[in-house]
Amino acid sequence: MNRVATLPIQYTMSNSIQNTQAKLANSLDQMNTQKKANSYAELGLDTTRVLSARNMLARQAAQDTVTSQVGTTLDYYNTSLTAVDGDMSDLRKAMLDVVGSGDTYGLQTTIEQTFASVRTALNTTVAGQPIFAGSMTGSTPVKPATLQDTIGLDPNDAFNNDQVKLSAQVSNDNTMQYGVVASDVGKNIIAAFRTLAEAGPFGEKATDAQMDAVKTAMKQIEDGLADVRTANANNGRLQAEVDTVTARGEDRTKMLKTVIGKAEDADLGQVALDITNGQTMLSASYSVFAKIANLSLANYL
Repeated sequence: MNRVATLPIQYTMSNSIQNTQAKLANSLDQMNTQKKANSYAELGLDTTRVLSARNMLARQAAQDTVTSQVGTTLDYYNTSLTAVDGDMSDLRKAMLDVVGSGDTYGLQTTIEQTFASVRTALNTTVAGQPIFAGSMTGSTPVKPATLQDTIGLDPNDAFNNDQVKLSAQVSNDNTMQYGVVASDVGKNIIAAFRTLAEAGPFGEKATDAQMDAVKTAMKQIEDGLADVRTANANNGRLQAEVDTVTARGEDRTKMLKTVIGKAEDADLGQVALDITNGQTMLSASYSVFAKIANLSLANYL
């Protein structure tokens, strides 16, 4: 004898539909959030690995910030030292022309303008702090304000800086010391300006004494340019080191994000497929459930 038992079947179908609805809802949530789980508890065995990776990623982000700040400061040093190099090279060329022709017309103005430009470069500030002052950030690195202030001035007394260099930890095992102070690159340059200031002012033609002073100043400028270029070469080496550290930091960040992504991020292709299958199954379940719900003994009589 056949038996009609719709209530147990309806109960079974109802549970199946609820499970399908829950899976579909979870897939839709993953599609919206693009994450496998909404909490660390839901990650299960991956929780420890994800927490460790996130901790390392936070440390890497902090080091990246420090490295970026160091790189920016090194760029300022490069810009300033390159400006000093260019200005003093141009002045030396003008003086070389004087030696060849004996004509000093316009030389005085060139000397004064070059002094002002070099002083500005060596007094460069970043965020209100003079970068060529060492730790003496409350003072202006180059003391003399005008060319005339260099007359009788000992080059050793021309600067407000100490020899303290900056340092920063740019990676776990690399504490970088960097920085240039004004006295390291400016003593011979100030000596040259003093020589020219004491021989001036220059008119249209140089006297014998002025010509001797120009030649002396040219040698002092050459020594000063050597100091500037040595400092900038070292600064360039540090810039290259920062670039290397930055590249390694980017690779490490990418790797850590990949580790975290594999544990946390949903496979959107698979999720889309699960949503399609879930919707199909749910539609079929609704149809079957509707037919079963409408069954009665009359259907079999």
